[in-house]
Amino acid sequence: MSAKTSPAKRAESCPFWRLIACVFLPFAAGYYLSYLFRTINTLIAGRLASDLGLGAADVGLLTSIYFLVVMAAQIPVGMLLDRFGPRRVQSVLLAVAAGGAALFGLSTGFLSLLFARAIVGLGSAAALMSGLKIIVLWFPRERMALINGYMIMLGSLGAVTATAPAEALLDWIGWRGLFGVLAAASALAAILIYLVVPERTTGPQRSRTPATLKTVYSDARFWRMAPLSATCIGSAWALQSLWAAPWLSDVERLDRTTLVNELFVMAVALSLGAVVLGVLANWVRRRAKKIEALFGLVAAMLIVAELVLVLHPPWPSLLPWCVVSVAGSATALTYAMIADYFPAELVARANGGLNLLQFGWAFVVQYGTGLILEQWPLVAGHYPLTAYQTAFGVNVLLQVAALVWFAAVPWLERRKRTVGTSVTRQPAGGWNSVEAVIRPAELAILEADDHAEW
Repeated sequence: MSAKTSPAKRAESCPFWRLIACVFLPFAAGYYLSYLFRTINTLIAGRLASDLGLGAADVGLLTSIYFLVVMAAQIPVGMLLDRFGPRRVQSVLLAVAAGGAALFGLSTGFLSLLFARAIVGLGSAAALMSGLKIIVLWFPRERMALINGYMIMLGSLGAVTATAPAEALLDWIGWRGLFGVLAAASALAAILIYLVVPERTTGPQRSRTPATLKTVYSDARFWRMAPLSATCIGSAWALQSLWAAPWLSDVERLDRTTLVNELFVMAVALSLGAVVLGVLANWVRRRAKKIEALFGLVAAMLIVAELVLVLHPPWPSLLPWCVVSVAGSATALTYAMIADYFPAELVARANGGLNLLQFGWAFVVQYGTGLILEQWPLVAGHYPLTAYQTAFGVNVLLQVAALVWFAAVPWLERRKRTVGTSVTRQPAGGWNSVEAVIRPAELAILEADDHAEW
């Protein structure tokens, strides 16, 4: 196979079933496990708190350390993916996650749990980026948003597993046994990816743009969408993976069975939302429209849903929580936008730069919410509605500011172009100088004699 063959042509030469079985599904399995690790604490938070005497801030830090480590690893992991390829990087890191999960199951104190959770975060750091990288390497660019949606949908089934199915395992083997199972599954996935997935490179670089991180962070398009992506997608991850369950318990006063069922519905909404957004993005692109508009609409829907939770009207909150969950799958849109902005050899680093902001904001929201809640005393074992309204309200204000920036940048660019055009029409000597005016008839004569000898 020629090194100059494009990824799309190479994908077409590979049987479809083999492409799915040996390339797509192993990385989807790795992302599934990472999503399960990300969201499992919302189910076991109560058990950890009762077993180890943890407060809201402790639980927030224990859960959010995952996001902090993943955030810190994004840039180096992106560089490793571009340098060594997703097969080798993801298999090694999943083995690290397996060790972290085993240590978490054996931990007996807060510090050991915190360290083990951080190791799990490090091992999960490449799960999504490696999947996106493998899609860029093997699938046509025009199908990327749809395939990203399928990847995120299958991965987000980990959030579904972290509800009712994991609850059944908790009742049977406890949270320590559950993490033992997760450790074995992660080790198996690492072996599968290393042995089954074929190696793939981007071939010689044709882009004139240097493949450096500076290229990403100096791109105006990146900084238009990055604040909105961070504050909305990061917040959706933080709320759905931890604070949804305490909110349903403290504010809605749901019993354990009803709470787990609602978490299950939210996780299903997250999974289906990834597919729906991928299909919509594919539909929008086929009609020569921009995915940016669809992403802005999803962000606006998230803000409205959070405002409903803050105002807490007298009706069930499951629908707005489902909207929050769906917003977490909007990565199907943002990563397709990244693939449009940057060449294939730079995609992993560009996704890493975006993930750094998204996971970083998820850490801030998850830990910050716990700190805000602890400013109010517990009432019969529950935090009051006012505490949640304050925490969620601050978050919404920042999201609104990011949405205004996202919408204003195109207007500012058009304004700048308009001003620039008017300035270029200014005579060299300034507006006060005498201009030579050429009438249309004389202009035609000059154009007709353009090739004459003078």
